[in-house]
Amino acid sequence: MKDFLPLMLNLAEKEVIIFGGGEVGERKAALFCDHAKVTVISREFTTLLNQLSDKGKLVLIRVKDITEKEASKFLKNAFIVIPATNDPGLNEKIEKLAARNGKFVNRVDARGDIIVPSVIERGDIVIGISTGGKSPALSRYIRERIENLITPEFAQMAKLQTELREVLKSNIKDQTKRKEILWNVINDDEVWAAFKESYEKAYKIASNHIGKEK
Repeated sequence: MKDFLPLMLNLAEKEVIIFGGGEVGERKAALFCDHAKVTVISREFTTLLNQLSDKGKLVLIRVKDITEKEASKFLKNAFIVIPATNDPGLNEKIEKLAARNGKFVNRVDARGDIIVPSVIERGDIVIGISTGGKSPALSRYIRERIENLITPEFAQMAKLQTELREVLKSNIKDQTKRKEILWNVINDDEVWAAFKESYEKAYKIASNHIGKEK
């Protein structure tokens, strides 16, 4: 895993090409279609893939056979290539072809250039968990444990911190002091408790920290 560095990628307008329209291709397409332009190439497609296509969330291209020659046609504008056919040999050929064309590869049956972690999302908070593909079950277990800790209040705190930062920039010039106030808000148990009643109440309590420094 030392070769891998966790990163957050902006995939807007980037193309993700998936070869294979079965359950694995479906899972990958469902993951990426909310973040990137997704095209799935296959002889057949699952019901969900057809539904996502009908909603305009991805593009399906039906081909008689996925050969190296056929695959090369679709790699030109790809940012990420995902070989997800039920043929390991073909997946390997597609990976090598993509690598020769300088594309990132996410393999489903081996380690590629990109490992997709198990993800937890709470508003603006995104947490990725990975074992480098060595134990998907452990990744899932860790995710389920952390999900119980990262409650919806964390998403509200992220929103509150963003709004307070803008207020602080206008009212307090000292950057160190701004950081201190934001940290004090995070550590204020009253603010966290107030989220359970309303965001507005939590914001009002948090704002008191700014008033103390004016």
